[in-house]
Amino acid sequence: MSKAANNPELHDRQTRSMRTCSTQAFAEARDTAAHAITQERKHIERRNVVAIFAMLVVLLVVAAIELACGASAIDIPTSIAALFGQGSASDIAAVQGIRLPRVVCAIISGAGLAIAGAVLQSVLENPLASASTVGISQGAGFGATFAILMVVPAITGSSASVNMGMTALFAFAGAMISSLVVLAFSRLGLLRPESIILVGVALSALFAGASTIIQYFADDVELTKVMFWQFGDLSRATWSQMGFMFVVGLVCTVYFIFNRWNYNALQNGGHVAGGLGVSVDRVRVLGVLFASIMAAAMVSFVGLINFIGLIAPHIARRFIGNDYRYLLPASLVLGAIIMLASDLVARMIISPIILPIGAITSFLGAPLFLYLLYRGYRRQA
Repeated sequence: MSKAANNPELHDRQTRSMRTCSTQAFAEARDTAAHAITQERKHIERRNVVAIFAMLVVLLVVAAIELACGASAIDIPTSIAALFGQGSASDIAAVQGIRLPRVVCAIISGAGLAIAGAVLQSVLENPLASASTVGISQGAGFGATFAILMVVPAITGSSASVNMGMTALFAFAGAMISSLVVLAFSRLGLLRPESIILVGVALSALFAGASTIIQYFADDVELTKVMFWQFGDLSRATWSQMGFMFVVGLVCTVYFIFNRWNYNALQNGGHVAGGLGVSVDRVRVLGVLFASIMAAAMVSFVGLINFIGLIAPHIARRFIGNDYRYLLPASLVLGAIIMLASDLVARMIISPIILPIGAITSFLGAPLFLYLLYRGYRRQA
């Protein structure tokens, strides 16, 4: 028989020693794992910051190229000098009067549509959600068509006049009506979040039919005005209108950033987010509302430019992941880059003819939309 068995005190000391060693080993393993997790988190955060900084550099480069390209070619150093009022009068007029407003409008509208799409994808729990896929853009299109063909001629007595303010007001109203319908279906629980795109399809068909009926009775002059608006145009927004777009975008973006943790929680589903203390219904309702206001403000002045809100967040996820602390700013910057690049292609592909920018973004977005549908089908299979 061992000494420990004959000596209870010795046995107790050995037992306590073994427990102490086990506790120390467990604590060391726990601390090591926690340190490794902390280091990995810091590495991911540094990588995300570097990625966003690189996107900002790309944005500046694309903007500089956009300023240099046009009907009259200007090299980049000359265009930058003209931006600050240096150089020939013709270069200054071309850069400051024509190209700079277009660049600023592209950055504001692209960033706004992209971040609105990222938020809609979170609060609706659907990776296909964006202003163009849930019917918000189509509602704005109907509102603009109604204003151009019905309201403005009734007020002015002429079908040749164009009132951008009135058109934007009715486009905004149409977008908000569409968003309220989506919000009602989401709030009342009439559809699962992943099926909310069906509401967008129905709304798009409804607004398209209503717009077609109105256009059927319009003359050629009126149809031309509607066509230019529905194709998307970055050249018509004035500085005051771009200021309005910027203020609305800034307010909505600040709200989104303050709710970034709530959007992260929603990535795991509404039940999990609710268990973490998130007011799921409130976050969803206000998220859809602010995203709709953001998208409506952009679409009201630049027309129908589809799929920016779908493309940018998914590309951002490839570089950033699903953390909304970084996904929101990355989507914002990528949306501006995609809008600028699409406008550059639209202007230069068969220059001096400028193609509709909405057509370019649709060519980019439609294949991605089909790919996401296919990937979702493969996951369910």
